[in-house]
Amino acid sequence: MNGWRPATVVAASMETPTARTLRLQVPDRGRVLPGQHIDIRLTAEDGYQAVRSYSVAAVLGDDLVETTVQELPDGEVSPYLIYDLAVGDQVEVRGPIGRWFVWRSSDPAPVQLIAGGSGVVPLMAMIRERETTATTAPCRLLYSVRTPENGYYRAELDRLRSSGRLTVDYVHTRTATDGRRSGRLTRDELASFVFPADQQPEFRVCGPTAFVEQCARWLVDLRYPANTIRTERFGG
Repeated sequence: MNGWRPATVVAASMETPTARTLRLQVPDRGRVLPGQHIDIRLTAEDGYQAVRSYSVAAVLGDDLVETTVQELPDGEVSPYLIYDLAVGDQVEVRGPIGRWFVWRSSDPAPVQLIAGGSGVVPLMAMIRERETTATTAPCRLLYSVRTPENGYYRAELDRLRSSGRLTVDYVHTRTATDGRRSGRLTRDELASFVFPADQQPEFRVCGPTAFVEQCARWLVDLRYPANTIRTERFGG
């Protein structure tokens, strides 16, 4: 659906000190595919409007969606959504939007998810979709984030990893953990963390523009077919 419609905040929780997960009740929501996003519009008392796009993190019930909002420095919308918007308040929502980045549980190919920071949000929708279906497609997540405290959905991801349902590899760029020095993801690390090419994986890569473009270049250099690499990016 492309038109704007009211959505009510029915639950909210802090994911990290600067990120908040919002659960929205959206009447006549329609089908939402993992990897899609919604637009949220705020209207001030003087009529000024601001619109921002946020990836869907989960689809619940018949009319519920979740998204996680990261505070942006000098942001116009994100600080309000994180610190001021209350349960029971309404915003306007448009969507779901986007088809290129989606993942369908009917695809039997191994799916390799690669996230930088808040880019894990749409990938979490894919992980949760996989958990609610009968798919046997193998799945791995490579998650690059500054520190463990900055990681989204940590308890849920660790539970899935412990159960053997999901392989999760963390790269912490500001904190030394798991025997790894702090620092950005390297080409050799990426090669060691993803499905080998002979398994013909599908890739979904999301995060800041520079991170996504670098990962995509490395994957092509490693001889993964470009048509198996789908990317979603944000920022300059």
